[in-house]
Amino acid sequence: MIKINFEDTYDPIEVANDFSFMTFNSEVKANGATLLKIIIKSVGDPLLPNVFNLSFGPPVGDDAIDDQAEIPHQNLTKVFSTILLFGFTYLQNNPLITIGVDGSNDVRAYLYHRMFITNKEYLKEYFASLGVDWYVRLLRNGDIELDDKSMPFFKPKPEPFDYDRNTSNLYRYYMFHLEK
Repeated sequence: MIKINFEDTYDPIEVANDFSFMTFNSEVKANGATLLKIIIKSVGDPLLPNVFNLSFGPPVGDDAIDDQAEIPHQNLTKVFSTILLFGFTYLQNNPLITIGVDGSNDVRAYLYHRMFITNKEYLKEYFASLGVDWYVRLLRNGDIELDDKSMPFFKPKPEPFDYDRNTSNLYRYYMFHLEK
């Protein structure tokens, strides 16, 4: 179980002046450490205005990370506390935005879902949590709305995080922002 604690985090190694990225070392089970990078950048989707994606993992070059890496962290709680504290710091410097975290597969989405549920009381002291599903609009004539390539037009539907939502029904995207 991940128990978020902003008082127990890894020290940053490098932090961008605009807080768009940070690096830190995470202890791994094989008595070593691995360098992790957190990147926060605009989603760039007009249907999710002012939403910035937070991704993390081992750095790949200067501008990317491997968000599929499987790392045997020694203290997963400390890793996620570090990541969320950095996200909170970013929000304090950019209070009008929302940060999103994408569970790149079902295992990671389940981990994020459980983390938000388990830490509900702690996290609500810092920010509001949201869940996002995508939907396709059903038109009055019974057709579905299509994009310019005649494909279903999926739109995001952010909602307050439902802490009673069953983990068999995971959100597609997990977001948080400062209370407004």
